[in-house]
Amino acid sequence: MGWLPPEQYVQTLPNATMYAALYFTDVHGNPFALRSAQKVEAWQFPGGNVEHGDITPFATAVRECREETGINFVEPPRLLLTHFLAPESGWPCAKIGFVFDGGVLTPDDLDRIVLDPAEHSEWLIQPLDEWKRVMSPRLFARTAVLFEARRTNSATFLCEPGHVTS
Repeated sequence: MGWLPPEQYVQTLPNATMYAALYFTDVHGNPFALRSAQKVEAWQFPGGNVEHGDITPFATAVRECREETGINFVEPPRLLLTHFLAPESGWPCAKIGFVFDGGVLTPDDLDRIVLDPAEHSEWLIQPLDEWKRVMSPRLFARTAVLFEARRTNSATFLCEPGHVTS
């Protein structure tokens, strides 16, 4: 049996989707997140799904951030987190995420944020322990990992379901 042509081989592989986001903090190191306009209890980082035509996950994160907040991020990419979500009920394929360091938002940066009301109803910055009260357990776990990755200047891997490996 020989090698399959690439078009046929690709059909044998598991499907996965990708997302990319930027992780920002304020000048005190407090995480920044956006409240979804679709689900009141859902907080998110600026970002979204990689779409056809996006060159890289980082380009997706920058595009989505600009669309969602008006922030035109121009720094080079610095990966903080690779995130793997296994297929689950309601979503039949794996999802792979890349969260990049968005850096620090100054008070002036925060004053210039313009949200897309179709996507987000508000933004919030608060200490990590306060986020635990309002974020879903899954997003809080991701936020805590990002907080630590930024603090230690070391990218990490998060697998759901599973465990964190640094």
